[in-house]
Amino acid sequence: MSIDEGKVGLRRDGAVAHVVFDRPAARNAMTWAMYEQLGAACERIAADSGVRVAVFRGAGGKAFVAGTDIAQFREFKNAEDGVKYERTMAGYLSAVENLRIPTLAVIEGWAIGGGLAIATACDLRIGTPGSRFGVPVARTLGNCLSVENIALIGAAFGVARAKRMLLLAEMLSAEEALAAGFLSEIVSPETLDARVAEMCARLAANAPVTMRVTKEAIRRLLHAGLPAGDDLIRECYGSRDFRIGVEAFVEKREPRWTGS
Repeated sequence: MSIDEGKVGLRRDGAVAHVVFDRPAARNAMTWAMYEQLGAACERIAADSGVRVAVFRGAGGKAFVAGTDIAQFREFKNAEDGVKYERTMAGYLSAVENLRIPTLAVIEGWAIGGGLAIATACDLRIGTPGSRFGVPVARTLGNCLSVENIALIGAAFGVARAKRMLLLAEMLSAEEALAAGFLSEIVSPETLDARVAEMCARLAANAPVTMRVTKEAIRRLLHAGLPAGDDLIRECYGSRDFRIGVEAFVEKREPRWTGS
């Protein structure tokens, strides 16, 4: 694998599994290979009975994950490619969400698009003062999120803040994410590692079955009765505006939307 493709690393430190998104030169933007490695890491964690907590973190200290690498969308030919992509992403996000142990996202810097979705799939999140959160696709790409992702983000941030991120393409600060309850706390970079270790120790000491069934109860509540949404995905990914947005992003210019 070339360096440009990045990697998702996994290591175990006692009862704690550490998943690291490692492509700092691109703010840890996810390639297809990295998503596959994320799924594989979750499989390994799920199969390891000695793991009691999983931590997800971006390498480099400047970003958690700055979304999916946009250049890859140039491969898309039609609306069905968008449906396939969203279904594939749902599988990787479910792999994180369905882990039977507590999960902690450690967010330094940007958590954008797919990165925000990964963080939202975790149980707990802590950030640093410079952390920023958003899904600016209405300004950048002209695509959309799945119904499942919108439901989870709405539950995590509240509907009003979710609409600001999705319609106004606003970036939320760490302080606002804390006020929304999305972040458990904001920690200085200097004390971040120590706080992560403290939280992991506490989670590892709690009753595993209690945490497992509580996680599953919350997951069932969040996903109960969600409507189908493939028609909405087709409308966005099959649009002329999506192709315009991708090319404009890659070429670092402003898109000129057509509404079609």
